Amino acid sequence: MSTASYSERITMEPLVAAIDQGTSSTRFLVFNSKTAELLSHHQVGIKQSFPKEGWVEEDPKEILQSVYECMERTCEKLGQLNIDISNIKAVGVTNQRETTLVWDKETGEPLYNAIVWLDLRTQSTVERLINSTLGKDKNHLKHKTGLPISTYFSAVKLRWLMDNVEEVAEAVLTHRAMFGTVDSWLIWCLTGGKSGGVHVTDVTNASRTMLFNIHTLDWDPELCKYFDVPMEILPQVKSSSEIYGSMNSGSLAGVPISGCLGDQSAALVGQMCFQDGQAKNTYGTGCFLLRNTGIKPVISDHGLLTTLAYKLGKDSPAHYALEGSVAIAGAVVRWLKDNLGIIQSSAEIEKLAGDVGSSYGCYFVPAFSGLYAPYWEPSARGIICGLTQFTNRSHLAFAALEAVCFQTREILEAMNQDYGVPLTQLQVDGGMTSNRLLMQLQADVLCIPVVKPSMSETTALGAAMAAGAAEGVGVWSLTPGNLTTIPTDKYQPLINPEESEFRYARWKKAVQKAMNWETTEPSNGNGPVSNGNARSAMGTARSAMGTASNGNGLAVGPVSNGNGPVSNGNGPVSNGNGPMGPGQQWECTPLVGSAPTLGTVEDTYGVEEGEHTECNTRPSNRSTWHLHLMAV
Repeated sequence: MSTASYSERITMEPLVAAIDQGTSSTRFLVFNSKTAELLSHHQVGIKQSFPKEGWVEEDPKEILQSVYECMERTCEKLGQLNIDISNIKAVGVTNQRETTLVWDKETGEPLYNAIVWLDLRTQSTVERLINSTLGKDKNHLKHKTGLPISTYFSAVKLRWLMDNVEEVAEAVLTHRAMFGTVDSWLIWCLTGGKSGGVHVTDVTNASRTMLFNIHTLDWDPELCKYFDVPMEILPQVKSSSEIYGSMNSGSLAGVPISGCLGDQSAALVGQMCFQDGQAKNTYGTGCFLLRNTGIKPVISDHGLLTTLAYKLGKDSPAHYALEGSVAIAGAVVRWLKDNLGIIQSSAEIEKLAGDVGSSYGCYFVPAFSGLYAPYWEPSARGIICGLTQFTNRSHLAFAALEAVCFQTREILEAMNQDYGVPLTQLQVDGGMTSNRLLMQLQADVLCIPVVKPSMSETTALGAAMAAGAAEGVGVWSLTPGNLTTIPTDKYQPLINPEESEFRYARWKKAVQKAMNWETTEPSNGNGPVSNGNARSAMGTARSAMGTASNGNGLAVGPVSNGNGPVSNGNGPVSNGNGPMGPGQQWECTPLVGSAPTLGTVEDTYGVEEGEHTECNTRPSNRSTWHLHLMAV
């Protein structure tokens, strides 16, 4: 069959497009709604910035521009294939979740960079919130949100923006601010922006904010009050499959945007996991295992999240999922490439690791952003154990791939315990699944088969399915008998369970060594540090008033051990028993009045007796902190 005749045939069938805006790239993909065949796509990388240790940001304008570029380039490619773009009947949106934006609804301008889900700047805020609860319970809000209090979720990022970015604070006060995750920003811009753009989100994205009640399926006034977030800045919560608005400009102007799912929920839909107990694991920047638990939420006792899986229509019931979230998966490969330079491209890691076929006792815990499920331990840091003179870069590469598999096993075991019925095979998707060695290692570590669809774009497919099935579009049937069967590859375990258990036990030992890792960030002696848009990120401890300042003269609460004040250079630091010299410690329980930020007086102070006291923040999981006396 010629290309032209094939194109003529497929233009007779409706097409559905999907915007897939991820952490590291944006893609636009077009599917045949009857066969789920991917017809064309375009991809653009997204630049991440790291202004300070633990901070991760992206430019909202770059994200939006990448969407426009991908859409137009894909439409050009369809034209080259003689495919009529007027046959695109709907567009779905799927996105990196939790990443937080605030923009001005009158100018349409973002008021700060997007704070990415991986970002750790809110550690001190999270510590303060946990320590203020009865029993210092990180699950204090879980009965409403399904989530632990963590840096991962949007509410604390939004709180940081409101506390530290003057433009955001002013816009909130003057009722010009709009908050949203990436889906809200894109849909608002694509449907007109400041000229009538629609400010919405869906239940799956809303459920990742810590402001959303997973039982009432709406923003919760008590949660908003807890985080001091005005409800007027929040988007309207919709189902995952309905017409939100229409494209305002470009080649697809007038086409409805009718599907919206957070990326992991979209992958669950794209993997056709519509039955209770079905699960999928997505390997992207992070690693995310979701298991459909049906129309009733299951609250985890083993460190997992309870989240919205999907709500496919205004009048359709919401379905829930248990989720195991791993912060660092594909990101560890990027780290080996960008930070260590041991590979030139991400694709090289499979050959490099395959050259040795083992880590030879080397274990890598990539806790770059602390540990997520099942530990939720922000004080953990990355660690490599078991190095010998024999260890080389190939062993490190192998250990990095194994780390992804071990982390998956940890969350799979927690999920089996919570759900009560063990998974007998694991459905997988995401960019890393093209690594055949990784997939075989995963089967070996789990001791169950790993099943990979031949079409790996299941996240985008899920968003397209939701858009095509929406009322008023109706070109994609989600009834079980009409679902398209996608061919798969299956990886069977090749090692004996005893060897798998031994390696997993060694990994668990390495994880324990990564826990409670204390870090300090001594001052560089050049004075306060500022991010340009925020208040001073360094502060001073003032003994005269017994209060901690954030650098702008704003007291954020007294700092005392009950025996004596903290000196700012006009006297020695005392524990009540006389002056203390460098290297000695004292116990200090900080009290803060407003949400602290990276650098406010909170945890570790680098000082030399008799000199001006500059402070740094590195909170741990303890209720009290040590004041380390060291030279600035």
